[in-house]
This record gives sequence, structure tokens and C-alpha cells, in this order.
Amino acid sequence: MSVDVLRWEGLLEGEELAHLATEPERDARYAALPEELDPRVRTAIGVPRLYAHQRAGWDAARRGEHVLVTTGTASGKTLAFNLPVLDELARRPKSRALYLYPTKALAQDQFRTLSSLRVPRLKPAIYDGDTPTEQRWQIRRWANVILTNPDMIHVGLLPNHDRWGDVLSNLRYVIVDEAHVYRGVFGSHVANVLRRLRRLARAYGAEPQFLLASATVSNPGELGASLVGEPVTVIADDAAPRTERTIVLWNPPLLDGELGLRGSALAEAARLQAMFVDRGLRTLTFAKSRKAAELIHRFTVERLGDDAHLSPYRAGYTAQERREIERRLAAGELLGVSATNALELGIDIGLLDAVISVGFPGTIASLRQQWGRAGRRGNGLAVLVATEDALDQFFMREPDKLLGRRVEAAILDHANPRVLAGHVRAAAYEAPITPGDAAILGPEAMLAARADPELKETPAGIVWGGKDHPAARVPLRSTDPDAFTIVDGTTGSVLGLVERSRAYTTVHEGAVYLHRGESFLVRELDLATLHAVVEPFAGNWYTQAKQETMTQIVEPRLVEWRLGLELAFGEIEVTEQVVGYERKTISGQERLELVALELPPTTFSTEAIWFLPEPHQLAGLDEMPKLLGTLHATEHALIALLPLWAMCDRWDIGGLSTNIHPQTGRPTVFVYDGHPGGVGITERGFERFEGWARDTAALIRGCPCHDGCPSCVQSPKCGNLNDMLDKHGALTFLERLR
Repeated sequence: MSVDVLRWEGLLEGEELAHLATEPERDARYAALPEELDPRVRTAIGVPRLYAHQRAGWDAARRGEHVLVTTGTASGKTLAFNLPVLDELARRPKSRALYLYPTKALAQDQFRTLSSLRVPRLKPAIYDGDTPTEQRWQIRRWANVILTNPDMIHVGLLPNHDRWGDVLSNLRYVIVDEAHVYRGVFGSHVANVLRRLRRLARAYGAEPQFLLASATVSNPGELGASLVGEPVTVIADDAAPRTERTIVLWNPPLLDGELGLRGSALAEAARLQAMFVDRGLRTLTFAKSRKAAELIHRFTVERLGDDAHLSPYRAGYTAQERREIERRLAAGELLGVSATNALELGIDIGLLDAVISVGFPGTIASLRQQWGRAGRRGNGLAVLVATEDALDQFFMREPDKLLGRRVEAAILDHANPRVLAGHVRAAAYEAPITPGDAAILGPEAMLAARADPELKETPAGIVWGGKDHPAARVPLRSTDPDAFTIVDGTTGSVLGLVERSRAYTTVHEGAVYLHRGESFLVRELDLATLHAVVEPFAGNWYTQAKQETMTQIVEPRLVEWRLGLELAFGEIEVTEQVVGYERKTISGQERLELVALELPPTTFSTEAIWFLPEPHQLAGLDEMPKLLGTLHATEHALIALLPLWAMCDRWDIGGLSTNIHPQTGRPTVFVYDGHPGGVGITERGFERFEGWARDTAALIRGCPCHDGCPSCVQSPKCGNLNDMLDKHGALTFLERLR
């Protein structure tokens, strides 16, 4: 047994230990530095050789291909995409490169990395919303590496491309880091932004290469091609070394089996962190919210009686505070840091002895990203502390479903009509749309341009008919231009946007709204100005909207006989009306009150799967109310498990189950994309229906509760407030699917 394992010997035992596994170490595989690499760059990077995947990335870039490198945490992806850029700029300093990051912290981190290299003629600069106006023209003029984000490209560069003419005409490379973040609605928008960028670069005489880096996803080629609009060469054979890693699944003790209540995941995480720190293990604990990170820190301090080697880390701190924590952690001055996922992405803080993830972070790719930091020297320790969430408990009972599963597919749909329309108008503003643009914008964009009443035909092409620039109307994180702006009434800051189709369930007056894991109470919802005013909330209760939902089948696109029933995928129309909300205690889930609301109905088109159970599959379950309870519980459990098959959150998915649907005339269950137009989530579910249904049955079968709980068939977003749920009926039905 290694010295490192001995350091945590005796800590990982007891009823909380749900599973213990070991991932073997892996030796590095190397390749020589390219002979053609500029000698000045060779000297600056300071490494005698490359990992094999870094060299493969270089070779593909030299062939002029778009490249996506998808390897593990700390595997050197940054050098893989920096090397071609640095070589180009050393030889031709007038060339330009754009680096796109999803967060400002990542751009800052890369800026420090580039600045420290001291490559001759390299002139990096950050250009984002925080860049002072008086500095922007200077950066456009002299910087040859501009670090920015998709939002700034969307509303800053593209509509004002005349100011960026020198950058666009000399644009040689576009770097897209953390590409797996660009999925769903956000990814669908960013894919259109990148196509508009390619189109304008071509108009200025440039054909930039795209170099992308991503955490591992199951469909890297599809993701890269969907984002860029061109085939990409995938580099996925990770040649970086990896130390041996111990994997621990840790389940807080069961307090009430009937209700499925367990001990606090935060308290368990703090207990583990305190024990690790006490043994000198450098430990990073990931929590889902600022409040949770702060509580874990406080609980750890209380256990150790000393906070000199402990610190929380979260968004909300100043940039200087975060940089100082990162420096102290990398230097070994801090032994225990509790953080939000602000530290999950590629910020360089060195490798650690132990990583604790509190609650499944939503995707296996994200969990692997967090765990990848464990193993600074010798053996690493990676822990998942489960919450009461259905997926967490499923993994505690079925560890192979977590540890043996491939990472999810990153799904986006740039041609979603609700996403595409705004970008077509923006493109028409930026330059007349002509038939030749179909090669980049796509045939769907050309059809949309010809049919859009806000655009007009001219001899030069299709142009924007308005006076403002339409990009400002298109939020990159929504499919609905009629989105509500959520404002913190105590500070005046904008927290985010929520589509009208989802606003009435999430930001109605009296709602407790969650933003990045923090709670806010909605004081006002203005239907005229599309604003929701909220304030920080520290109460011990939450809200759940009660709504009536109807579905209308518009067009079945695929109908197949699967698992002994008729399964369909296609377009539906969803009508929802919020009629009230319930206040419930966080601790015991007791109902405090039911408040009536009068809000208008919303109707939107989206993609869905639906299925019609056969009579023999419902035998003994077909009397009311058991039939409705069976279908309802099945719907909830399917929604809870769908994130395993597509990179999404259960809040991105809706559902409806009915004993008789007016169009099918039979019992029917619907699961639909919660975003207007759909972004491919349920299409992935249709493709993987057999495995999805099998896992859903295992989820229900393994839950120790008697009649259903939040770990199996209850849903935190149920429009019927979790009434009419039959756990046993759902399991019987799912086990009959063959």
C-alpha cells in the first residue's frame, strides 16, 4: 500500500461508504517537438517534448484542418492549441487570433499564461464588458491575441465589423476553449455566432482555422462540426500521465427510510474535508452554490478550530481575492478550499490530493472534470457525496452506472427556428445575405431570410429593414426574444433572463427563485415591461408552481415499435397555465399554504417523445386512479434519468401523462424539451430509449422508500404538486417493457 493511501487509511469506512474503487495509473506517451516549430517558441514554452496528443493536434493544424482536442483535466490541452498560434505569430506578427472563453476568469487565466511565456511579438489583451471604452480601440489596433467571449463577438464585434476590419482581414485562428459548455440553447446560439464570424472573416479575405478544446464528450466530432459548421479533426487519445486514483461514493446516513430523508450532504462533506486536511491532504470541495460553499467552509472551521489553512472560493469575490486564493492553493499554503464550480473549468491551480464533489454536478463529464484534479502526487482521492436527488441516489445503488458509463453527448441545434431567426436578421444587418452565404450560414438560414418580413430584398442581397442592430435583441441563453429580465431589487444588478414560456412557473410573485444555487424571493412580476424584481431570501421554505398543461401533437417525425409499444418523436404544442403555488418547508416537505394565481396561459412549440402503453403492459394498472398514478410516476422518473443520456438539466425537460389523450384516444406519456423549438434533448432520448427505460426501472426498484420520494418518483418541478404518484405501478409497467 502506498504512503499516500496510508494517509487516508481508516477514514473511508462506515455505513456511509457506498462504493470504493481504484482507477489505475497511466504512463505518459511522448512525441518530439516539431522540427518546423519556430526556435523562439521552442525556447519560450520550455518543454523538451510533447504528449502524443499535443503533437497530433499540431500536425492536424499544420494540415489546415479545424481541430478539437478532447482529453482529460491537466492533460495539456492549452499548449495543444497555443502552439500553432504562437508559431504563427512569431513568424507573422500581423496575424490575429481570437480566444473565446465562457467565463471572464478563464480569459484572465489564459492571459496570465500567455503573458508569462515571453514569446517575441506576442501581444495578448482581454476585450470584454469590463474593458474600459478608451482602451478598446487600442486593443483592436495592436493586440494580435484578443481574449474575449461569445457575447462580445455577438453584440460587439460582428455588428461593428467596420471597426474590426484589420482584425478580421488578418484573422488566422479562432480558439474555442471549454467547448462542451456550448450545448443546448446557449450552444445553439454560439454556433450561429461562429458562422456569422466565419462569414464576415471571408468577406474581409480571411479563412480562419478553428482550434477547440473540450472535456470529454461522447460525440466530439458532432459537437465540433455543429459549432463551427465544418468538419473537425478530433484528437481524443489522451497521452498525458495519470496517477492512481481512489474513487469513493459516500452516502449520508438514512434518517427516515419511509420518506427517503438522509443526513446533510454539506455536513458530511465538511466532515470529510476536515479529516483530510487534518492529515495534510490538499483538498478541494465542490458545492453547487455560494451558500453551500460558505457553509462547508464554516463547518470545517468548527471541526478543526483553525481557519489559517482553509478558505471558500466563489463568484462574488473580487478578482484580486480569487487570484490570491488560487495562488495560495497552488503554492500549498491552503489545504482546504470549498468552491462553487467557478473552479471546475480550466483554471490552473495545480493538482490536488483530494477532490470532494457534493452532489452529482449534472453530467458525468463535469464530474470527471472536477475529479480530474485529484492526484497531485502519488495516489489521488476523488469523492462524490450524495444528496437526496434521484440521480445521486441512483448512483449510490448502481455505482457501475456512474463509473462505467461513457460521458454524455453534448447536443445543440443551430437550425432551431427560434434560435436561427435572430441570427439571420443580425447577419443581414452585418452584410447583405446572398445565395453564396448558404455554404456558411446553411440552407435553413437562407429559407428563413427569404420568409422574414423584417428583411427586404435588394439588388445587393437580403438586408435588414430596421434602424437598430438586431443582435441586441437576441439573448444567447434563450430561445425566446420575449424573455423576462430578473433584477435584484437590492443592488439593481441583472441576474439573468428567463423565457416567457418558463417565467410564470419560476418567477411568479411570491416564488423562491434559484440563481446559481442562491435563493431569491420574487417581489414583483411586471407582464408589461417583462421584468421580475427579486431580493435575497434566507427562509426555510421553497415554492412549487401548480399548473395545468395540455399538449397537442403537431407532427410525428419518427414512429417506431420499441420495447413492445408505439414510440414517437416529433413536434408538439404545449399550453401551460400557472394557477397557483405551494409553499413547503425545506426540511420536512410539509405544505404551509396554497396560494392562487391568475396568470395568462403560454403556448409554445417544441420537440417531444411520446408513447402509448399497450393493454397487456397496463394489466392490473388500468383502473383509475392507479392508471394515472402509474403514468405520472413513470413520467417523473424518466425525466430524472434523461440527463444521463444528454447533457442537460431536469429543469430543461417537461412532461405530461394522461389516461386518455384527445388525439391518441389512449393512455399517453409525453416528455418534451422545455425550450421552445427544442434543442435535441428528447431526440437523444428517442435514440437511446431502451437504455433510458432500463435505467429508470433500476432507479425506482432500488429506492428504499415505500410509496415514492424525491429520490425516485417525486419531482421538484411537478405542476400537480406531486399528487397522484404510484411508485409500484410505474415499476411494474417499466419492467413489462420488452
